[in-house]
Amino acid sequence: MVNQVNKGNQQNVAYTNSKQLNVSKDNSTTPVQNQPAAKAATDSVSLTPQAQQLRGLHEKAEQSQGFDSKKVNELKKAISEGNYQVNAEKLAEKIAGFEFDLYG
Repeated sequence: MVNQVNKGNQQNVAYTNSKQLNVSKDNSTTPVQNQPAAKAATDSVSLTPQAQQLRGLHEKAEQSQGFDSKKVNELKKAISEGNYQVNAEKLAEKIAGFEFDLYG
């Protein structure tokens, strides 16, 4: 249902983008002159050295398999043959280093 708001002054109205029309007091419409738009500033991004290093590490990690399958197979073979020797001092140093990094 459409209600006429201005019944006394009925006109044919063509609805278009309001930026394209200029309405004067006599209710006539004329196209607005195209004005040159202000030049848009170009955006730029600069990465910190840490971000660049992180990006490089990320790319390297994506290219990696995640583990050395040759070394894993050698360890499996040594364990299954009973030849694998645990270096208790080296293991203790690694655990202590991990604890220090984790808890400070």
